[in-house]
Amino acid sequence: MDRTPVHEELERVRADFRQLVESADDEVLQRQSNGTRWNNRQLLFHMLLGYLIMRALLGLVRVFGRLPRGASRAYARLLNAGTRPFDEVNFLGSYAAGRTVSPARMVVMFDHVVDKLHRRLDAESDADLARGMHYPTRWDPFFKDYMTLADVYHFPTQHYDFHREQLTLG
Repeated sequence: MDRTPVHEELERVRADFRQLVESADDEVLQRQSNGTRWNNRQLLFHMLLGYLIMRALLGLVRVFGRLPRGASRAYARLLNAGTRPFDEVNFLGSYAAGRTVSPARMVVMFDHVVDKLHRRLDAESDADLARGMHYPTRWDPFFKDYMTLADVYHFPTQHYDFHREQLTLG
């Protein structure tokens, strides 16, 4: 797998996130986003969260990618059954963190997680990147039924770009 496009995606969103946060004042950050129940600050945290959960997503692929496909298929079905509670936790987590984590801290966290993802991606073998598992497609529109580790590395940027369009930063 050519890792260059993923590295470029990570750098593009890192610069974009910094610019979005640093150019918005408190009034703009408190403005309601478009199409979500979050304000802009909370939505920005949710966009960061897409990268923060990567450690767990990568770990799942490492485990389930070595098991028979039926194991991850059953796990994905179980997670799909829990979509409603997941959606509430997802909302409340970003709601609360978006109110308590400062915008400046979000930028630091974003930089830190992107640096880690660059290093992890470079350390992955081609065999690891080809492993995959079934995902709960009801949890996120960018989860496909079956995703390789390489696909998972693209997920947070797809998530980020989707939610970026919902910001109302002006």
